[in-house]
Amino acid sequence: MGGKKHPFYRLVVADSRSPRDGRFIEHLGYYDPMTDPIQVKIDVDKVVRWLHQGAQPSEAARSLLKREGILERRPEKSTDTA
Repeated sequence: MGGKKHPFYRLVVADSRSPRDGRFIEHLGYYDPMTDPIQVKIDVDKVVRWLHQGAQPSEAARSLLKREGILERRPEKSTDTA
């Protein structure tokens, strides 16, 4: 999204088989880094619901969710098998 030299990002839920800018399932929010202050609007309830259903955030989405404090609210699943 956005234009030349003005990036604008949407946070969406998409099937991993869909193209990067292709079809998505649900719009969760947006991130506009060019405003002062930076605008971030994320529907926390929708994000938590999708994460509980097993959605895996991309690296960019994960860093944005951590920065906004959303991933800290969700208890991480332990991957320790010992």
